[in-house]
Amino acid sequence: MSGNLHQAGVRFLRQLGRHAEPIMDAYLSGSVSDQALEPAVEERLVKDGILYRPEPGADLHLRRAVRALLEEALRDDRNRQIDANTGSALATFKTLAAHYKEARHQGDYAAADAYLGDLKEHVYAFGETLGHSIRVLWSRLNNEFGYVGTLNAKIRENELAQSQVSELLAGLEMISFEELAETAGDLRELRRLLVTSLQRTVSACVQELSIVQGRLLELLGRFRQIRGRTRLLKGWLLHMEQQPDYQVGNHAAHQNVPQLFNLAAPVLAPAALDIHSPQHEADLLALVAQIRALQPADRFAPPPGEAAGLILGEVEAFEVQGNPIREAVSAYFCQVIDSGQPLSALDYRQQHDLPWDAESWLYQVIGGYEGLPEEQKQCFELLPDGEAHPLYSGNFIIRDVKLCLIL
Repeated sequence: MSGNLHQAGVRFLRQLGRHAEPIMDAYLSGSVSDQALEPAVEERLVKDGILYRPEPGADLHLRRAVRALLEEALRDDRNRQIDANTGSALATFKTLAAHYKEARHQGDYAAADAYLGDLKEHVYAFGETLGHSIRVLWSRLNNEFGYVGTLNAKIRENELAQSQVSELLAGLEMISFEELAETAGDLRELRRLLVTSLQRTVSACVQELSIVQGRLLELLGRFRQIRGRTRLLKGWLLHMEQQPDYQVGNHAAHQNVPQLFNLAAPVLAPAALDIHSPQHEADLLALVAQIRALQPADRFAPPPGEAAGLILGEVEAFEVQGNPIREAVSAYFCQVIDSGQPLSALDYRQQHDLPWDAESWLYQVIGGYEGLPEEQKQCFELLPDGEAHPLYSGNFIIRDVKLCLIL
């Protein structure tokens, strides 16, 4: 592993030394054109990660890591250092844009070009910094945090990566493209940099960070599941060490199988017959016919002697006794119809001094309303009077009902 890193590092430093002039030209001018480099050299520098093209058709620029290396080595104060702070980057963008607009207004086009080149480098470097952060997160995610050995360490690294993603997303939310559009004004170069190019970069980064965040949450759930099963297995091993004579019983023979061992799916799912479904009507009738056929034919037949002397007499006259409380409910409904005004059930009970308790009377009024035919029920409206339960949400306590006539 160290030998490969050593060879890769030596090869990279040799590339820097062999192509020092175009690298310094790109550092001083901000970019290097395609005509200034041979195609083979350009391909090699791009492949080794020294130069990159921020967008199709643009000139080649130095990678942020190479530029930071030169800035640190040369102690160059002309180039501003950009950190991961989005607020600082936005302030730098606005400051350089103001310098560029002022120089153009004063006719100092050389200074304006210098400020514009500096602004381009900062915008591209900001996008390169975001891309580098996302690449680092993807590398850690694809490796499943393999640089740490324990599962708890992987979970901590995952939580750290999630906090970093949240910080990056919170920083990107600070970017207001309306303010940047006002800063750019009607200058085409500024709008292309601060609105078009930056918005495309930020949108791509936000989309990729969302995918990274989802993968991190999925991986964290898997880590926690593995940790839970590992703890269960360790607890079982510890139990076996403390009680070496323990033997597993025949749990399948028990009446109540422990949930830990009852993991098999049921053979038949729970089912119930729907007697209101018209599709089952024929089956239900067939079952009822079978039940009747099981009854002996002579079970309820009278003895022979009694059958001989059995004489049908006249049917005794009888009268169906009315239910007083039902009649009172009917009278209550009729009074509402006659008056046309809403009437409380408890007020009617108190006015007529009815003997039934309040709860039974309210139940009978509600039952009488629900028992009306549908065409008659549409002529009335039963309004409950009460309050919600103070402790249990969703429960309504009915103290009284009021019957109204709908005209």
